[in-house]
Amino acid sequence: MIFELRTYTAHPGRTADYLKQYETMALPLQNKHLGGLVGFYLSEIGPLNQMVHLWRFASLADREQRRTALEADPAWQAYRVRNKEMGAIREQESRILKPVPFSPA
Repeated sequence: MIFELRTYTAHPGRTADYLKQYETMALPLQNKHLGGLVGFYLSEIGPLNQMVHLWRFASLADREQRRTALEADPAWQAYRVRNKEMGAIREQESRILKPVPFSPA
């Protein structure tokens, strides 16, 4: 089991716009292809305007297969174009996490 921690930083004042578009266009596609959404969070203290997603995958190979299917979906390509046009995201980071033996998840 692995987890992918994705952090997106929005331009100030653009988080709500991004979240609205993400919820209606991207999330249904990600749920269809990726599954395994553990949580979606907003920063409250520390760096602001950050949205953090945590995804669960069986392995790196599972993640790669699922992300390849997502990228091949024409609806995902349309979302990416709209997302780029919106220009709300300033920065993106992705980390792969592997739980230690005593981790509850």
